[in-house]
Order: sequence, then structure tokens, then C-alpha cells
Amino acid sequence: MDWVTIVGSAAALCSMVSFGPQAWRIIRTRDTAAISAVTYSVTVCGFVLWVCYGLLLGQWPIIVTNSVCFLLAGFILVMKLLPRRKREALADALDPNSDA
Repeated sequence: MDWVTIVGSAAALCSMVSFGPQAWRIIRTRDTAAISAVTYSVTVCGFVLWVCYGLLLGQWPIIVTNSVCFLLAGFILVMKLLPRRKREALADALDPNSDA
């Protein structure tokens, strides 16, 4: 494996993993007060554009990485925008053992 592939793989992994803790925190606490809807809206749009770019180039690493990031950032945005009752119901469905 060459250095370019190693660096690209590490970047992809970091990008995909970075949204996991935030998504999990929202599921566990049901708290989205500190989340910026504008920031996540722009982030989600950016990931959609990256996926489109990857599709146009036929570059699967770009497509896969940004699709995963889109799904995670999109989940966080949806949780931010959902009314509290629906957000809590979704979080309960995803983590029924939570004490939040």
C-alpha cells in the first residue's frame, strides 16, 4: 500500500468516525440545544455535493466516505429539527435502555 492510499484511507476513516460521537450523544441525552441547524444544513449540503462529485468522477472512495458522512450528519440535523416528542421517540427506538 502506498502513502497516498494510507493518507486517503486515514482521512476517510477520520471523517466518517467524527460524526459518530455526536450522533450517539444526541441519542443518549436527547439534547440538541448546542447543535447549529445552519451549520449542519451546510454540512449536509456539502456532503451531497461531494457524493455528486464522486459519482461524476466515478470515484468510489469519495462516494462511500461522503455518503456515510451525509447519513450521520443528516441524522444529527433531523434530530435537531424534529419536535422534542418525535426526537425522544426516535432516540427511544434506537436506544431503548437509555435513562435520559
